[in-house]
Amino acid sequence: MAPSKRKNIAYIGLGKMGFNMVSRLLTKKYRVSVYDTDKQAMRRIKKLGGNPVSSLQKLTEVTKSPRLLWIMVPHGVVASVLKELKPHLRKGDALVDGGNSPYWKSEERARIFKKKGVHFLDVGVSGGPSGAKDGASLMIGGEKGVFKKYEFLFKDLAVKNGYAHLGPSGAGHFVKMIHNGIEYGMMQSLSEGFAVMKKSKFQLDLREVARIYNRGSVIESRLVGWLEPAFKEYGSSLKPFSGSVAQSGEGLWTVRAAEKLKVPVPIIKESLRFRLRSKNKPNYTSQILSALRNQFGGHTPIKK
Repeated sequence: MAPSKRKNIAYIGLGKMGFNMVSRLLTKKYRVSVYDTDKQAMRRIKKLGGNPVSSLQKLTEVTKSPRLLWIMVPHGVVASVLKELKPHLRKGDALVDGGNSPYWKSEERARIFKKKGVHFLDVGVSGGPSGAKDGASLMIGGEKGVFKKYEFLFKDLAVKNGYAHLGPSGAGHFVKMIHNGIEYGMMQSLSEGFAVMKKSKFQLDLREVARIYNRGSVIESRLVGWLEPAFKEYGSSLKPFSGSVAQSGEGLWTVRAAEKLKVPVPIIKESLRFRLRSKNKPNYTSQILSALRNQFGGHTPIKK
């Protein structure tokens, strides 16, 4: 049986997150037309039942109005995608930015597209590639009525009870930004603790420590849970990782937002500084950070 019109969606971006989100929608009988510059990803999604198209204009042509277009690209690419889409959008269409765009840009974009009669929702997505496939955590900002209209989609993409409308335009990306800032601090703390254990006289099996920490202890968490397979795969030395830790912007934006609001955030601030220093002064702590990022985000190990 063909998907209902209600389950037709256009999707832009087949990276680690985007590909798995589209795959999830296809298993739920959505008709998904997709565009990405990665031809291999387009071929793979076609095999799963997706409908790849050759351009953003073509994407708007094959999707029936009112159209729902989900954008899942790096935040630095969003502006160019929106610029190319804008002439082809019609009143009543809806845009969803599911990437990590700055919340203030999402506020501005919502105002601009509202003048054209086009709805705009900003959605923070957490859970990594595995969450994108098995059910993510969705933080949604925008007009409440538009959220309600497309709530069926968020419910299908999220883990059970894993989505919420959090406020007006910008709220979703603001909450996701803070989420990532908190993540910086949590990952830093874990990495520092395991680095201390690595240097201790006890010759600890760090994989076993990670395992037991994640079995009912107070610090049991997904992050701790990802350490165990990292140590299993790469050993306690974590040699495949250079220890130069990337930062994508959200940590810095969190610090700046906190400063503007006069809220001290020393842990997040120092976690950000550590990542910046790691480019020139990598160490075992930063190797653990890199390993964690690889486990939940699919980041490629950097060989020494």
